[in-house]
Amino acid sequence: MNVSQLISRRSVAVIAGLVGMVSLAIGAHAALNKRALDAAKAIGTEQAADAVTRQSRLALVIGNGHYPDAAAPLNQPINDARALTSTLRQSGFDVDVVEDASKDDMQRAIGRLKSRIKPDSVVMLFFGGYGIQAGRESYMIPVDARIWKESDVRREGVSVESVLDGIKEKGARAKLAVIDASRRNPYERRFRSYSHGLAPIAATDNALILTAATPGKVADDSRGQNSVLVSELLNNLASQGAGGIEGVFNKTRVTISRASDGAQVPSVSSSLLDEIRIGG
Repeated sequence: MNVSQLISRRSVAVIAGLVGMVSLAIGAHAALNKRALDAAKAIGTEQAADAVTRQSRLALVIGNGHYPDAAAPLNQPINDARALTSTLRQSGFDVDVVEDASKDDMQRAIGRLKSRIKPDSVVMLFFGGYGIQAGRESYMIPVDARIWKESDVRREGVSVESVLDGIKEKGARAKLAVIDASRRNPYERRFRSYSHGLAPIAATDNALILTAATPGKVADDSRGQNSVLVSELLNNLASQGAGGIEGVFNKTRVTISRASDGAQVPSVSSSLLDEIRIGG
């Protein structure tokens, strides 16, 4: 073998080595790019899933405490609204919370809620304050209500049933409602004839409704920071087991009934078909 042949073979080997190194570098770069792309896709997917979750879990929380016609303000509804809002937001709900709402405030908030409902939405309504039944419907009372007779209730109040029907018409997948308004109020004594508490609230399709007391009954407020209903509801949400939110509502009803020796028996009305979980 002469010198020129040796140089030629060495050149070929060097070139081959260089080609191999370049190929490895290109392969490694491509692999890194693929990993980066996959990671970006995964993050994008997670963000999209989070966005869908936020869009599909909506809540309107109303706490009314300062009624001019009442002898003293109600402290619990606003505390309840704030505590429930915190829990719902931790569970992925997009919450619109309104305190000491006038009728206009309530109607605007309801309009905002309905405008965001998607076909797959799980929607929750909470109202804490005074409630009155009139014409077999239950009305949430705004703080600026002027009520002297039963017809004023229908004009000044906001019907729970009408809100749930509006949510249904927007195509929400599931409807949840907690109505903590079965209190003795300063209005009904003005009526010549009236019924205490709330009327039965029938659950629309795929809905679940919890009220603080049996229809036609009232419950006295406790001395705690939160109402009995919301306190027990939050406790059960934190330790949620099988059965999802319907199990939580039923456990809340049973626990309060037993603790009060039957003096306060919350009402649960359900047509829920899906298992919905909040917190826990």
